[in-house]
Amino acid sequence: MDEYLTPLETATSEFTEKRSTFRSDIFLVETEAEAKARLEEVRKKHHDARHHCWCYRLRNGLERYSDDGEPQGTAGQPMLNVFQRENVTNVLCVVTRYFGGILLGAGGLTRAYARGAKDALDAAGIAVNRLWSKVEILCPYPLFERLKLLIASKGGQVSDTAYTADVLVTAMFPAGEVENFRLALQELSNGSVGCEVTGQAFFPSPSV
Repeated sequence: MDEYLTPLETATSEFTEKRSTFRSDIFLVETEAEAKARLEEVRKKHHDARHHCWCYRLRNGLERYSDDGEPQGTAGQPMLNVFQRENVTNVLCVVTRYFGGILLGAGGLTRAYARGAKDALDAAGIAVNRLWSKVEILCPYPLFERLKLLIASKGGQVSDTAYTADVLVTAMFPAGEVENFRLALQELSNGSVGCEVTGQAFFPSPSV
């Protein structure tokens, strides 16, 4: 898989429904331990609230949720459904409810907690994490400026440059663009300069 979706950043949102205040906190998390730690932070910060309903969904397939005292099926699962529909992973969402004295009913609660999760995700934004390849090119000085232009034209970014007898350029490319760059580099250098893929990593960027 060359890409996956996560929250772009930590965010909060809040709305009031029939005098109950619903505050949502969303986090980017990498592990279950990190999700649990963030959940405890929210619980301590809002210790006076009636409910802290939550869900998390990790890229490894792990999904958990809790209604935290609300009627079964009215909070955690509707929240999780939001992230399943959007295909967002590595996410923890906590919706804290300050009870306002008016019962919302099962349908009202389900809508409120789903809205809390969706509002939080909208506030955070969605990041597309794409697989990029790290490429090293040993380039003669006369070709250096043209090499930089070629890297940019193929969707790459120069991440490091070392000046020795030749110029050692380290660039990052979306994984699917390396071969196009390699062919163009061969043409630019008349076959005298090659490139080597030395690693791969996922990097986030805002979804459009």
